[in-house]
Formats: sequence, C-alpha cells, structure tokens
Amino acid sequence: MTIRFLESERVFLRPIEEADLDIFYYQGLWDAEVRKLTGTQAFFSRSSVEQWFEKISEDSERIDLLICQQEDGTPIGDMAMLDIDHLNRKAVVRVSLFAKETWGKGLGTEALSLLVEYGFNQLNLNRIGLDVFSYNSRAIRSYEKLGFIKEGRIRDALFYDGEYHDSILMGMKEDEFIKQHK
Repeated sequence: MTIRFLESERVFLRPIEEADLDIFYYQGLWDAEVRKLTGTQAFFSRSSVEQWFEKISEDSERIDLLICQQEDGTPIGDMAMLDIDHLNRKAVVRVSLFAKETWGKGLGTEALSLLVEYGFNQLNLNRIGLDVFSYNSRAIRSYEKLGFIKEGRIRDALFYDGEYHDSILMGMKEDEFIKQHK
C-alpha cells in the first residue's frame, strides 16, 4: 500500500523511503539542467545519498516528501519543508521536479500548494519562505501564482558555469494565504 500523505487531483506527496534512493541518485542528482535549476554543484556518491537519507530521517525540523503522479504513482520530483521553527511559526520550502516531461504542466505548483497549505493549516505556521535563482523564471512564476512575494535579492549568491547569479528571496504569510485561498 502506498502512503499518500497529501494529495490533490493530479499529484500526491509521500514520505521518501530507502527504496527511493536510486531515483534521487540516478535521476535527480546528475541531470545537468536539474542541477543548474537547483544550483547543485556537489558531487554525490551512492553512499553519500544514503547518509543524507539517514540524516533527514532523524531531523524533526524538516519534512521531506516525494512528489508522485496520481494516475500511476510515478515519482516526478521531491520537496521539503525545512528549518521548521514552531516558536517563531516559520519554515522554508524547496521543490524540484526531476521528470522533465512534467515541466510546465503545473504539477510542481500543485504539489507545493499542498505543502504550503499543510504548513499553514496543520503546523500553524505564520510565514513560509523560499529562495530561487534569478535565472529560474518558470519557478518564479509558479511561486508568484501560489502567492509568494519577492522580498529581496542576494546578489552574486551562486557561482555556476563561470558566472555569478542572484538569489531571489520570496515569502508568504498566513494571512496572505488565507486571503488568496478563500
């Protein structure tokens, strides 16, 4: 039986299991375009992916999920809510679709909407933030569609392919979420 932690019409989110590690290692971590969109520069061995999984499995300040298609359960990406701070009612999210054939279809937006709603309605957060590299215009549009607001820019935050790139800081507050999703 597949766990469906959060679900919508076209996607569901489920916990990442040890059996999923090959998906990350072979699909998510080595595709050049996915690596650029996420700013990934590190080298990953199979054992380092296993160590990452052990570390996140024990971290109570984060939720890591696999994004799957409703129609057949195929994993198409992953997402996380990080740095969950219950005292200050805030967290940070990240999302990555590694199945390129799903890009531009709104599936990442739909998946992130589930996690944001969970953060505000179940975790009682007041603010959810994220950062995105300035060249990732598709992601920026997706985040704005969900109601995230550009709050700032960190200049030259990433050196990738011989060039510096800015990081755009975005955030959404609970009252903004409620107003948009009445």
